[in-house]
Amino acid sequence: MLFSPAGVSECLREWEDLEKDYQQIQDTHRLYKQKLEEVTKLQDSCSGAIARQRKKLRELTASLQQCKEKHPTPKLSPEEVDSISEIEDSIEDRTNAFLEMEAFLPKKNGLYLTLVLGNVNVTLLNKQSKFAYKDEYEKFKLVLTVILFLFSFTCSFLFSYRALDALFNFLLVWYYCTLTIRESILISNGSRIKGWWVFHHYVSTFLSGVMLTWPEGALYQMFRNQFLSYCLYQSKRFKMFTSFTRHYEIHTCTHQWFLLFLACVSCE
Repeated sequence: MLFSPAGVSECLREWEDLEKDYQQIQDTHRLYKQKLEEVTKLQDSCSGAIARQRKKLRELTASLQQCKEKHPTPKLSPEEVDSISEIEDSIEDRTNAFLEMEAFLPKKNGLYLTLVLGNVNVTLLNKQSKFAYKDEYEKFKLVLTVILFLFSFTCSFLFSYRALDALFNFLLVWYYCTLTIRESILISNGSRIKGWWVFHHYVSTFLSGVMLTWPEGALYQMFRNQFLSYCLYQSKRFKMFTSFTRHYEIHTCTHQWFLLFLACVSCE
């Protein structure tokens, strides 16, 4: 049936349609590469313009400061005082605007990301991508916290093997290393993660590495139970905090929608 004349003609028509689609794909991809090059040039142009503007604003700020020092306020006219104050406020607003612009422009990685990833651009280009990455980060923490809770419970109450402990500690090292990398990427994309939060993950990575390489002995067994109890407590506390946060967000969102509904009804 496949090699009958009718079958072959249908195959030829299908191939012609595929050829047309392929040409469209090539044109679309060519346009995509062209736009990508344009975006890269615009990014470089915008970053350079912001850097030049920042330099000039710093020079202008220093000049204004010198003017105020050389000419105290009583010697300046009210119009000059108002103009200087207005310029200083505008400079501050413009500095904040530059920070918002740079959140969507490529920037140099910090020392940690440079050591781990090299000079790779980790800037996400739109808010949807930033929110999606942050949501993926939260899901990653929640899933791994549940796994670590089950793992620490198993090591504490069911099995006491050094190999199982080593696997658990290796999982902790990988988890905290991954967290620090993801948090550094989020910070590069404008996320306001506190420094103490990231620092405590660096410390946790180091301590988990110590536990992983700690040889079997009496001291290890003395500290092991306390360490596993702490891991159980920390995992359960994080789960409770996540549940409370989600309940609060749902309650707040529902309350806002209810107030909006009342406002619409009252307007009608």
